[in-house]
Amino acid sequence: MATARTLLLALVAAATWLAPVQAQVMSTEPAPLDGQLPDGALPNRLQGGVGVIERLGERVSPETEFVDSEGRTVRVGDVLGEGKPVVVAFVYHSCPMLCSLILDGLADAMGESDLQPGDDYTALAVSFDTRDTPTLAASVKEKYVAEVNREGTAEAFHFWTGTEDAIEQFTSEAGFEFAWDARTEEYAHHAVLVFLTPDGTVSRYLYGAQFYPRDFKLALVESGEGTVGSTLDRVLLTCYQFDEDSQSYSLAILGVMKWGGGALLLALIVGLGLFWRREVKRQGGGSHWSDLPPDAAPAA
Repeated sequence: MATARTLLLALVAAATWLAPVQAQVMSTEPAPLDGQLPDGALPNRLQGGVGVIERLGERVSPETEFVDSEGRTVRVGDVLGEGKPVVVAFVYHSCPMLCSLILDGLADAMGESDLQPGDDYTALAVSFDTRDTPTLAASVKEKYVAEVNREGTAEAFHFWTGTEDAIEQFTSEAGFEFAWDARTEEYAHHAVLVFLTPDGTVSRYLYGAQFYPRDFKLALVESGEGTVGSTLDRVLLTCYQFDEDSQSYSLAILGVMKWGGGALLLALIVGLGLFWRREVKRQGGGSHWSDLPPDAAPAA
């Protein structure tokens, strides 16, 4: 009896000890980042230094200088001076994962869009890590130019590195805030594309690492201010508006009603015009017979 009781207590103790281990193994909850709070917020050491401050309607300086992937000194104004909208991705090339996902998403959107790199827009990947070199930027560029696989991409997709002052100025003007995390030895930052008009005005932000071709195209058409896309694209832009909650372009009911009402009015005008023309012809044909005497008949 004592032996059975001892065995039972041992089994209970073993089950109690193994329960937390089993719960940990079976848990599907993602592990928090280093220092991340339970609600997903950034740790205190990074709060206030990471995020995106949307500076819609503000212009970036065209004089800020960087170095391109071929080691040449370039200015922001060099890409703005081409008269096309510019899509900017802020990344750094030793990033363990997120920056590669952002560039993958940008390359996919560029490859799937019917807008042509170079002819319709310019793409710019700016490193915010002063340790990145033009040589490293060139190798990354080679990878993503091949991934886009579109004519003109090599000339229209730029990869820049820069000094701390240049990086600080451009990122600040674009509203992109990042911070170095000494504990993880990585930069903390958000995933976002910034769209600029041909004169350097911030016009749109698209968040995330995957970008729907429709959203990407409409953001470029909107930023192009009438210089990008077909007439139909610009008509569609009036039927879609950017939804801040979903962070994507959604159908604008008022826009659809406006164009639908306009089409209905046009159809009504055309219909009335055809009806009036038919009546005029009919009455004109009847007036010939009304001039004949009452007892006269047309010759056979």
